[in-house]
Amino acid sequence: MKQLGLLVTMQPSVKEKNAAMVEWTEQERSIITNIFGNLDYEDVGSKALSRCLIVYPWTQRYFASFGNLYNAEAIKTNPNIAAHGTKVLHGLDRAVKNMDNIKATYAELSVLHSEKLHVDPDNFKLLADCLTIVIAAKLGSAFSPEIQATFQKFLAVVVSALGRQYH
Repeated sequence: MKQLGLLVTMQPSVKEKNAAMVEWTEQERSIITNIFGNLDYEDVGSKALSRCLIVYPWTQRYFASFGNLYNAEAIKTNPNIAAHGTKVLHGLDRAVKNMDNIKATYAELSVLHSEKLHVDPDNFKLLADCLTIVIAAKLGSAFSPEIQATFQKFLAVVVSALGRQYH
């Protein structure tokens, strides 16, 4: 806003800052905790990352040092992919334990992916989508629209936190 030839910047109020923060109901917290509490991290992590690399092959460029990624079977059986998928799930567990402060929880990881690894932040969303598919397959009919909505909300906050350094 211009006023008398001076540029005046508007600072967000405390209310506006708080409005930008995610609020979780007790039911949402319970849903997320229950989902992650019942997961086999090795199985789900490996399947989600493998799916992402197969469905979105351009994401493979970040994993060139992981060895054979020449076809879907090679990706699904690659021990480095399996180990990294497990690592990703354990990273999400940190968010589950810090749901009120996910952005701060992932601050260093955001810097790493942005400045050192140069990962396109859109890929976080792709992996989140693949994880949702794997979780839906695991939970079957228990993955109701309401459960999915909560899970998607959680992953959206995680994706936003990981992409924070890019903005």
